[in-house]
Amino acid sequence: MSVTASPAAVRSIYSSRSARDRAPRPRVVMTVRSSSTTLSAVPILTKLQRDCATPLPVLRHVADAMAADMRAGLEADGGSDLKMILSYVDALPTGNEKGLFYALDLGGTNFRVLRVQLGGKDERVVATEFEQVSIPHELMFGTSEELFDFIASGLANFAQKEGGKFNLPQGRTRELGFTFSFPVKQTSIDSGILIKWTKGFAVSGTAGKDVVVCLNEAMKRQELNMRVSALVNDTVGTLAGARYWDDDVMVAVILGTGTNACYVERVDAIPKLHGPNSTSGRTIVNTEWGAFSSGLPLTEFDREMDAESINPGEQIFEKTISGMYLGEIVRRVLIRMAEDTRLFGDSVPEKLQMPFSLRTPDICAMQQDCSRDFEIVGSILYNVAGVNSNSSARKIVIDVCDAIAKRGGRLAGAGIVRILQKMEEDSKGTVFGKRTVVAMDGGLYEHYPQYRRYLQDAVTELLGPEISKNIVIEHSKDGSGIGAALLAATNSMYGH
Repeated sequence: MSVTASPAAVRSIYSSRSARDRAPRPRVVMTVRSSSTTLSAVPILTKLQRDCATPLPVLRHVADAMAADMRAGLEADGGSDLKMILSYVDALPTGNEKGLFYALDLGGTNFRVLRVQLGGKDERVVATEFEQVSIPHELMFGTSEELFDFIASGLANFAQKEGGKFNLPQGRTRELGFTFSFPVKQTSIDSGILIKWTKGFAVSGTAGKDVVVCLNEAMKRQELNMRVSALVNDTVGTLAGARYWDDDVMVAVILGTGTNACYVERVDAIPKLHGPNSTSGRTIVNTEWGAFSSGLPLTEFDREMDAESINPGEQIFEKTISGMYLGEIVRRVLIRMAEDTRLFGDSVPEKLQMPFSLRTPDICAMQQDCSRDFEIVGSILYNVAGVNSNSSARKIVIDVCDAIAKRGGRLAGAGIVRILQKMEEDSKGTVFGKRTVVAMDGGLYEHYPQYRRYLQDAVTELLGPEISKNIVIEHSKDGSGIGAALLAATNSMYGH
């Protein structure tokens, strides 16, 4: 999953507090403004709603375009915007796994380490423990050895606290599932070549190298008796973690600061797959669907934001549906209304002009406001943008938030449906006739009820009531960490 804003702009929707939690909350000043000022913003709102509209024909067009890109990406590397990366995961957790396994999740300025004791079918997860470690800023610009030595040191310190319910049989090497959320070209279940660092990292000496080798060598230098048994993407980890508890899980989607999706694919539907076939006849494909761009209903505000981003022309689907960008699109609309219609007074509020100052948790909180004068909206506009507003202006702000959230949720729903439809087509009708689960992780899906409802509505509209009743979308919170440990167990050198 790719997140493509500058580090200063990256504020995860996972950890953000709602507007109700901010303290102190200033008294909202009711600025009386003529109704004509508010009415003059209506044409901008109407055009936005029209440009963002996602009626059924638009959703079908988007789904069909995604299907074409998925098939082209499975034909050959570079065949489409969708990378359709092979995970080399051909065996998913069954519940029979036993023993002590570790996971490392590296995807930003912190890394997370976790251990889990598995007890097989009867006991399942006996115990789990985890720690989070901050990466010193200078290591983000240091050498490969320095970074991986620091990570291995953190793992070693964590492993030293092992005890109690956590038991490693004598003579065994500890095994690790490594969630690595940077672009890699995976070559097997336990190897992957780093393409490039992202998210503010500029570590020298790693590009073109196998990141598993880098970590294994660092653990040896730390004299840590541990090896990587599985290298996974966070979306793949989410699918594995959910599948452990529910055999019907076939798709996993992350909708948080960034977004991605993966699914269980038949190996005979992957022309670019060379080498030995999967023993199960299936593997997980990581779509990297944030890069999809065909047929999306875009506004002038989306195009402006994209043009000013650090990766213009890339990750368009992500920029339309993920938590990093929804608040920024709303902010750009409000700037236009402030400039052209004086919605917030005679001058454009300076704080509102700061990119990414309005975050997706803010627009989510504003959409929850059911008070008569929309006081929560007024407080957020005052706190975040220094805006004094009346109830009419606040209602327009809510409508802008709704237009952007509705488009995002419905487009995400269309993407999910297209993955399911492809699975149905390739399996010759064996998916829609039974219960099929989509595991969802990410703060955007978890904390934004309107977005979640719009996503579900799109799935129901596209599939119809009969088929959609078999499609279960379940929240799988923080599944990727334990999922990586489970994949280490599934691919253990000792069996299970």
